[in-house]
Amino acid sequence: MGYTHYDEGTDVEILAGFLIALAIGVTGVGAGSLTAPILILFFHQSAPEAVTTALVFGTVVKLIATPVYLARGHVNLRVLKYVALGGLPAVLAGSLLLRRLDKQALNGPVLIIVGVTVVIAAAGTLWRSLSPSGIVSKPIAHKWLPWIIAPIGFEVGFSSAGAGALGTVALMRFTNLNPADVVGTDLAFGLLISVFAGGIHASMTGIPWAILLKLLAGGIPAVLIGTQLTSIVSPRKMRLALCMWLIYVGVQLSWRAISPSSSDSSVNHARAVTDSSDPRN
Repeated sequence: MGYTHYDEGTDVEILAGFLIALAIGVTGVGAGSLTAPILILFFHQSAPEAVTTALVFGTVVKLIATPVYLARGHVNLRVLKYVALGGLPAVLAGSLLLRRLDKQALNGPVLIIVGVTVVIAAAGTLWRSLSPSGIVSKPIAHKWLPWIIAPIGFEVGFSSAGAGALGTVALMRFTNLNPADVVGTDLAFGLLISVFAGGIHASMTGIPWAILLKLLAGGIPAVLIGTQLTSIVSPRKMRLALCMWLIYVGVQLSWRAISPSSSDSSVNHARAVTDSSDPRN
């Protein structure tokens, strides 16, 4: 009843946090694209609550990983300034718009937004990994970067997903950064928008500390390990495996959003959680 399943699966939640953070540390991808879908599909959080958890978890993990890349000189501060100019106002707009919507009607729309975003982001990253020459870089003037990044920021404000995968594709396509600088700069960008969006979402739904602390128990050591594995493990191979799994997860989320039986189940689960947390019961 309620959140009792969290207490029964502590080891699984710690393992989930470990694997997600390991992927983030090695590839820079996964904070939103992995965390929110896993929380929805396997730990049965509502979509808005999963988005909040993913944003706060991503903030903490990226807060650890970003200084490592910064110390190695892999964060391009000039590019970061321009992507932040587009991404931060957009993520605030997306989060505030979500806040104004009917909370009880959000589960289905957020589910399908997360699902579609995960599929698109994974497909883009898969294309980059499978293409013999990778994504062909066509650098543009930095003044145009805010306009390209703004839609990504707006979408992250709604779903938490896409900043890592879509941001990485955008940086590889429209800048002349080398791969290590792309990962580091995108991690720093993801940290900034996670802080802004996470604060707004936390004020909407509160922070589900029970599962967040368990995810962090596995995630904090894992991201430190992941940042050290970049010279040993092939990020390309990890991205390939990650993308195939993300496409499956994204399709599952989208199907769950449009399936009547799944929608009814989500509503019933949300009501059960509300009832269990009511002190009058």
